[in-house]
Amino acid sequence: MRDTFNRTIDYLRISVTDRCDLRCKYCMPEGGVTPLTHGAILSYEEMIRLAECFARLGIRRIKITGGEPMVRLHVMDFIEQLKQVRGIEQVTLTTNGTHLEEYISQLAKLQIDGINISLDTLNPVLYKEITGRDVFDKVFSGLKEALKYSNIKLKINCVPQGIPGQNIVKVAELAKNNPIHVRFIEMMPIGLGKNFTFTSENDVMRELEQAYGTLVPFNETLGNGPCHYYSVAGFQGKIGFISAMSHKFCSSCNRLRLTADGKLKTCLQYDVGMDLKEMLRTGKSDNELIAAILQVLESKPGEHHFAEEFVVGKEMKSMFQIGG
Repeated sequence: MRDTFNRTIDYLRISVTDRCDLRCKYCMPEGGVTPLTHGAILSYEEMIRLAECFARLGIRRIKITGGEPMVRLHVMDFIEQLKQVRGIEQVTLTTNGTHLEEYISQLAKLQIDGINISLDTLNPVLYKEITGRDVFDKVFSGLKEALKYSNIKLKINCVPQGIPGQNIVKVAELAKNNPIHVRFIEMMPIGLGKNFTFTSENDVMRELEQAYGTLVPFNETLGNGPCHYYSVAGFQGKIGFISAMSHKFCSSCNRLRLTADGKLKTCLQYDVGMDLKEMLRTGKSDNELIAAILQVLESKPGEHHFAEEFVVGKEMKSMFQIGG
């Protein structure tokens, strides 16, 4: 399907929960927040029904997100059902990695198409400071276990935060020594992210090139989203950048987002969309759901305006509530 700016929309991110077992400083307060009640979030059956509707409209790729998706019970059963939805060609997962060692064999059996692992530093002490939890060894063990499955595409997501000891050069080295793509994601001014010093793609590139030499643009597509990649001499994987602030990619945006409580969102910045949960629970037909999705699509903005101080309809929730 196409939006009013003639962009092809074929990618859906589904958040299965707003809960997370980490407390990353740029995402969730240390004390946590009051989570959605079980009845407030979509059931897996409701998510599958919506996925079928989206597939009829041309969605071909789905990313499962959270919170942390693997803290929700029976998420493997959901992934299995999602893989069977007619028209869906690819199902991938974003995780903080705390449960990866436990579930990677099941994910491999389900033929998950890719896994993105959030990992902001290889410094265990700083990892605990950033995430609020002393689980670096557990996450890294999960990563090493996942590397045993060559059929699963692995990517590392790292958010540069401009803090001493983060050592993004060391994080990038994961792509040198392993068949992993390491992506650096610019901090977005959403929720607690507004409180951090901005580190741009150019800042990161300068630091990496000082350590590893010239980064050469890699023009092939390696995923579903807006990441652009570079090759580095001697590296098995690529270095990527998702730079919503310094390298605006709105003109090629191909995604929609479904929050855990059933709200369909068209853009991270804006609190606009539609409550599909209410439609599901008041007996609306699939055709009515599809019509609602198309109606929401008409409101998808041409671009974000994060650089502007005053924006009408700005989203006030944090990433774990929206779907990272």
